[in-house]
Amino acid sequence: MRTLVIGDIHGGFRALLQVLERAEVTPKDTLIFLGDYVDGWSESAQVVDFLIELNKKQKCIFIKGNHDVWCHEWLLDRERENYTWFRNGGDETIKSYLSNDYDTTAHLNFFRELKNYVVDSENRLFIHAGFSSMKGPENEVYLTNYRWDRTLWEMAMVADKRIVKHSFLYPKRLKMYNEIYIGHTPTLHYKSEFPMQGVNVWNIDTGAAFTGKLTLLDIDTKEFWQSDSLPDLYPDEKGRN
Repeated sequence: MRTLVIGDIHGGFRALLQVLERAEVTPKDTLIFLGDYVDGWSESAQVVDFLIELNKKQKCIFIKGNHDVWCHEWLLDRERENYTWFRNGGDETIKSYLSNDYDTTAHLNFFRELKNYVVDSENRLFIHAGFSSMKGPENEVYLTNYRWDRTLWEMAMVADKRIVKHSFLYPKRLKMYNEIYIGHTPTLHYKSEFPMQGVNVWNIDTGAAFTGKLTLLDIDTKEFWQSDSLPDLYPDEKGRN
């Protein structure tokens, strides 16, 4: 039995199916999704529909991303106008919902039940973006930081690897957990198409929304699997490019 963490999907249903197959995922595996299921490629509604059914077959944990908040708000009020969302992949999400008749109640429940973050029995944190409170995410003043904060990852990337964890110089936020798993910030920004590690923080968003691939990683062995690049899987689309 494995625990597998999956990066930002952004409507790339074909990539999701491909990476699950390549990792030979079985119902015995636990799947932790880091959020941003929608916005980008043309099959956002299909992704959500699939995840709802997948959750009935095996243990899945779904974290809430910033794009998921936007989609949830639109599902609650389809007359709602959010031009920031439209410009960041929301238009493709709307089209995917209008192209078929989905169980709106089930989808609303899916978004409503998404978790802000999860800490497992091994003191590993799973969160979409990050947190800023020195007392941990449970003490976060602005809950939007769960979905938007990038300072945690930036700090992890520049931290001096020579500083030992019990040192007073070691960043307090990183000291709270054995490991932290995030998405939100594409590794493509760091010229990498693979998962990246900064101290004890693992970034699993390998740019599936853009020109990258979708990544699934075994949190115990650190073995990972990737889909083909999303533009290759959706050659007639632009995603969020």
